[in-house]
Amino acid sequence: MTLRILFATPELEGLVQVGGLAAVSAALPRALRQKADTRIVIPGYRSVLKNLGPIDVIGSCAAFADLPGCSIARSKTADGTTLYVVLSPELFEREGGPYTDDRGRDWVDNDVRFARFALATAQLASGAVDKEWSADLVHANDWPTALVPAYLAWQGSHLPTVLTIHNLAYQGLFGRDTLGRIGAPSSAFQIEGLEFYGKVSFLKGGLVYASHLTTVSETYAREITTPEFGCGLEGLLAKRWRDQELTGILNGIDDTWDPRTCPGLTQPFEAGDWRARSMNSNQVRKQFGLALSRGPLFGLVARLVYQKGLDLVLATAETIIASGGQIVIMGRGEPEIEQALSNAQKQRPKDMAVALRFDDAEARMIFAGSDFYLMPSRFEPCGLSQMYAQRLGSLPIGRKTGGLAETINDGQTGFLFRDSSSESLLGGICRAFAAFGQKNRLNKMREGAMAKSYDWAKSAGSYRSLYNRLAAA
Repeated sequence: MTLRILFATPELEGLVQVGGLAAVSAALPRALRQKADTRIVIPGYRSVLKNLGPIDVIGSCAAFADLPGCSIARSKTADGTTLYVVLSPELFEREGGPYTDDRGRDWVDNDVRFARFALATAQLASGAVDKEWSADLVHANDWPTALVPAYLAWQGSHLPTVLTIHNLAYQGLFGRDTLGRIGAPSSAFQIEGLEFYGKVSFLKGGLVYASHLTTVSETYAREITTPEFGCGLEGLLAKRWRDQELTGILNGIDDTWDPRTCPGLTQPFEAGDWRARSMNSNQVRKQFGLALSRGPLFGLVARLVYQKGLDLVLATAETIIASGGQIVIMGRGEPEIEQALSNAQKQRPKDMAVALRFDDAEARMIFAGSDFYLMPSRFEPCGLSQMYAQRLGSLPIGRKTGGLAETINDGQTGFLFRDSSSESLLGGICRAFAAFGQKNRLNKMREGAMAKSYDWAKSAGSYRSLYNRLAAA
């Protein structure tokens, strides 16, 4: 019998993307689909409806508490995966992003928006919407979907659920009055429920009610059971770890990151063809207004938030430039960080480029054109950028945390540094400059980095084994 999996996500590459979750939500179901009937469910944001093909409304969900009624449509992704879309124009069809308005402020009704999505997902999984299909297991992702296991439990369902923690720092915290708006039982507001220091935590609901928890690297799974990385939830997570109900499964990347065929590159290349690769470096400098240089180019493409350590990059930027390096940064994020980066660029416009936007083709060019890739993250559950960088011959410089510790071989395919400080980052940067001055060593490291495999097949196999065990139980 083919296992039926419903994969619930607030983001999906090609339709709506804020971070790495969108890429995972596209690639993992695609890999799982080979041996399981895997379907995706997503909110019907304006961008989703704009970029999707035809949709077929197959059912509806009644209003509940303060959650308005909604419809559910069925469609297909570009790769042929069945996609369900939760339609509620008043909640999802808005200008702005999935979680924030066009000024970057959280939508004030995010509790209602994502509770509606979670309840609709639970009803869909239970067979109450699509009369031709129900799920054997639901895979939820991060706080926007974390109430799916809770609603199933409150309805008396024994359907097994997996919740993947992509980033524990984002928890979906709301006031106690949210409890009534989302129709949660009053008994759920307790330490073994949704209550978190007097607030309602959607993520904690998932941590409590899901059959099994996963996160996106083995290192991060261990880290979140400690006070330093546990965000106040380390006690609960440590218990689930002891009960063998928390597992780390490393993410993968798809085959579009093959340097021989990667879209967006000025010049495709393969390991050893460094002249062809350098054409991408020249294009990055030209495109972002940097001076021609024979020195190393340092790249960074990320959400511009505190977690990513942009303040550490700013603290070391002058040293990088004074030593003959150049820096190119792309992303959007916190206004204060964006302003600080813009100010730094104005001081050295020929050696530091800052693009406050995200463009996939430009991002791929930065990965393929940079010599080194900066990842001074304070924590990094998995990280995909260091995988992209290595695959395209850029050596990552990352903090020894989470998935970075598992995917960067220090001194072989990149450089690791230990502490979240500019001094520690500078140590990694100095080692990179030393390698850049030894071309044979540099090229050997590049070849080693490009040879690393991050295929989704291994991760998908681990998830299938977990699904089968939970479904059998």
